[in-house]
Amino acid sequence: MKRNSLSSFHVSLWLLFTAVVLQAVESAKGKYAHMLFNDLFEDYSNALRPVEDTDKVLNVTLQITLSQIKDMDERNQILSAYLWIRQSWYDAYLRWDKDKYDGLDSIRIPSNLVWRPDIVLYNKADDDFSEPVNTNVVLRYDGKITWDAPAITKSSCVVDVSYFPFDSQQCNLTFGSWTYNGNQVDIINSLDSGDLSDFVEDVEWEIHGMPAVKNVITYGCCSEPYPDVTFTLILKRKSSFYIFNLLLPCILISFLAPLGFYLPADSGEKVSLGVTVLLALTVFQLMVAEIMPPSENVPLIGKYYIATMTMITASTALTIIIMNLHHCGSEAKPVPQWARVVILDYMSKIFFVYDVGENCTSPKREKEEERKLEGDDGCQRRHKEVRSHLSNRNDGCDLKEKLSGNLNKSYGVHGENVRETVNCCSCYKILIKNIEYIANCVRDHKANRAKGIEWKKVAKVMDRFFMWIFFIMVFFMSVLIVGKAA
Repeated sequence: MKRNSLSSFHVSLWLLFTAVVLQAVESAKGKYAHMLFNDLFEDYSNALRPVEDTDKVLNVTLQITLSQIKDMDERNQILSAYLWIRQSWYDAYLRWDKDKYDGLDSIRIPSNLVWRPDIVLYNKADDDFSEPVNTNVVLRYDGKITWDAPAITKSSCVVDVSYFPFDSQQCNLTFGSWTYNGNQVDIINSLDSGDLSDFVEDVEWEIHGMPAVKNVITYGCCSEPYPDVTFTLILKRKSSFYIFNLLLPCILISFLAPLGFYLPADSGEKVSLGVTVLLALTVFQLMVAEIMPPSENVPLIGKYYIATMTMITASTALTIIIMNLHHCGSEAKPVPQWARVVILDYMSKIFFVYDVGENCTSPKREKEEERKLEGDDGCQRRHKEVRSHLSNRNDGCDLKEKLSGNLNKSYGVHGENVRETVNCCSCYKILIKNIEYIANCVRDHKANRAKGIEWKKVAKVMDRFFMWIFFIMVFFMSVLIVGKAA
């Protein structure tokens, strides 16, 4: 027990001694840091380029780390990004011997105390021209200064929305000195591309790279070269959101347009369906137009909307024409012979269109038609028999009239039987005329009705024909636009 208590006591003493020594070292380093700061900045000026020879070029190493994409404004063509900008250079007037300051090799001081290169974003699209963030810089004993500063940049980006929502964009971030030319300050790439190791994944865009290229440009105002570093941010849009909210509803709505041809003409909803679908697509078209820039390049989804709206407009116009054919009555002209052959004989069989009121699931229909035909033939035969019988009765009446006349002449016989016979014959004649008139009316009614039925069948065949044509068009248009996503 005593040994354990002694060992724990020794450990406590050792920890206390270590803490005191470290605190003394820290206080010693703090003392030397103050001494070093006073010695370095006693005669230092941050207004001039820190080189011993004014003809010597000061090299500035630039590194960009992309942390987050805040927003991509396609309509105004502005990219907002959160960057970490690291710049490093050597200051010839901020060097010291670390052995004189107890091995102190680096200090951290405010960035506004030292000279800083005026490297700015050339294609900046922000109204705020504020100064860079005054973060601390790391100053090493050999004069190397490292300045890490966060920045939220808004840069102009030429957005090509031709293949929206399956598009890719390339946005440039060009950094360079605003006043120093290439003979005074030269910019060097720290890496061949921007650093994406700390990038926070964006919900709308995928990053496919950020290559960096150094350019040396001679502007028209000056004869000296001006170097800059251009970072090209390669973005790929995640199209799932737009597929489920803009594209898929349009495809489903567009498939309703051909079904308007399948509606019965007597329902009264054929034209209203086409107009409703057209209005729905117009709403989606306006939604896309609000987020797209007003450029000459029409986005892919906009082209799809326009093509679909054109197709629906054509289908509505054709529906109106076909409805006029359907409602052709007895006053219309007969169906032309070529239409009988092409539409009623061939196309009706190809598209499985039957007579009005008939469908493919009623095999008994043919037997009923045969029975009707047989019934019509029987009626016609009975009508002929009645007419022949009445004609025989008329002949008999004529014969009786002759005989009765002869008898009256020869014997002078007058009786009621003869009068009754004559009256009966006149009734038969009136009855025959009435029957013939009714038969002619029925025959004309059947002819007119058959004419209207033929026009209805023509309209039904054309409905089925255009329905399949427009289904095929919608299918290929949908496959074409979905194929762009692959």
